[in-house]
Amino acid sequence: MVSSCAVQRALLPQCWRHHLDRPAASKERRLRFIPSVLARRAHGWRQRGGQHRERHGVGDGALPRGGDENVGQFLYMEGMEYNMYNTYDVHFYSFALLALFPELELSLQRDFARAVLLHDPRLRRTHDVGLNDPWFELNAYLLHDATRWKDLNPKFVLQVYRDAVATGDAAFAEAAWPAVYTAMAYMDQFDRDGDVVIENEGIPDQTYDIWSVSGVSAYTGGLWVAALQAAAAMARIVGDRAAEAYFHERHGKARRVYDGELCNGSYFNYDNSGGATSSSIMADQLAGQWYARACGLEPVVEEAKARSALATVLDYNVMRVRGGAVGAVNGMRPDGSVDASSPQSKEVWPGVTYSVAAAMVHEGMPEAAFRTAKGAHDAAWSKDGFGYAFQTPEAWTVDGGYRSLHYMRPLGIWAMQWALSPPKLHKDLRVAAASEESPADAAVGQAKFEKLASMLKLPQEQQQQPKGYLWAIYDVIRQMAFPA
Repeated sequence: MVSSCAVQRALLPQCWRHHLDRPAASKERRLRFIPSVLARRAHGWRQRGGQHRERHGVGDGALPRGGDENVGQFLYMEGMEYNMYNTYDVHFYSFALLALFPELELSLQRDFARAVLLHDPRLRRTHDVGLNDPWFELNAYLLHDATRWKDLNPKFVLQVYRDAVATGDAAFAEAAWPAVYTAMAYMDQFDRDGDVVIENEGIPDQTYDIWSVSGVSAYTGGLWVAALQAAAAMARIVGDRAAEAYFHERHGKARRVYDGELCNGSYFNYDNSGGATSSSIMADQLAGQWYARACGLEPVVEEAKARSALATVLDYNVMRVRGGAVGAVNGMRPDGSVDASSPQSKEVWPGVTYSVAAAMVHEGMPEAAFRTAKGAHDAAWSKDGFGYAFQTPEAWTVDGGYRSLHYMRPLGIWAMQWALSPPKLHKDLRVAAASEESPADAAVGQAKFEKLASMLKLPQEQQQQPKGYLWAIYDVIRQMAFPA
């Protein structure tokens, strides 16, 4: 059997293969690897003139792509226990594909952009590209209704912007823009109180899919604030002046609400609902801040507040559990105990641990970053660890129980490399010439946005609050027994 590494290497352009063929070199040379690959990718796009070419993809066609080299499409499995391809909320954590095989990364994103634009309203949130018939039968995930998830669309917008400015591919940005705009408009219905920040619904409606959250939350709220800024930046790239002004205005308001609702002086509360676990310390609370930094955007929160929150995570989530030997526990209580409200709040997710470490690097906290990452690394790889080498799982408990070997999310370690040796980002990327903004632009952008948002609302019966786990189990069995 040919290994996936061999296949991926064969797909790599000849001019990049020497990076993989030569022996390990100096630290300085290794740290230049990501910037050099992406620089070559951007140079190649400019030489080709960014010309469009059609290819097939999701459904009966996909977005146009630049250049003459058709790299095909890319699949990888979420994990041994979760048989879905290209699970999007998890792929968000991995910078590996973009760093090593940027053409394949853009191909993957085009597939999701295509899915966002499909007329089937169930696919306004694509969780994965399926299992039995990938790209055609989407969303193999059955535990919850992914159309209600609050992190998928912000993650899509952030990844598309990241990939555009990292590769310098203006044709990709232009082709993906309608999907980005649609993804943002779909989310408008989840801003229940009109404060410009989307609210969670008291259910596990994000990647932590058995850990409930309600109201404005540190995780989803931060992703949303960052996505508003990314959407404004995307609009600037494609020359949509009205959309740029509107998203820029909303970003400023959302940033203030996020800070005011969640910052308690030391860290950002899990959510603002006032519930029993609202004050929990979530390891992943600054996911939006991390991604904004990685994309070259303005930070979601002030630097001092970010450093304080990450120092709290190091103190509580990392060091107060087995002396930091297992990574960052997802949730901790202010009294120093583990948040036991959910099986997932009690777990260590190594991919999240690595992304938290990457966030620490971005905030100028390298010692904290490596102390945090060391626990996850040693638990998986050291002779005194849990023995997961080459099959790192999604999660483990403090005593070594695990879920889903060979999981996607631990590829988040590449986010640390990205933070340590950031590539050149093409933030001046433009499809159309820049023009002067008018005070009326935001109003025009609002009118257009609200018109589309009203068309994308879920049917009335789906606006009701979900019915809980028993209903979810029933719905899974029903879909398996009576497939559509």
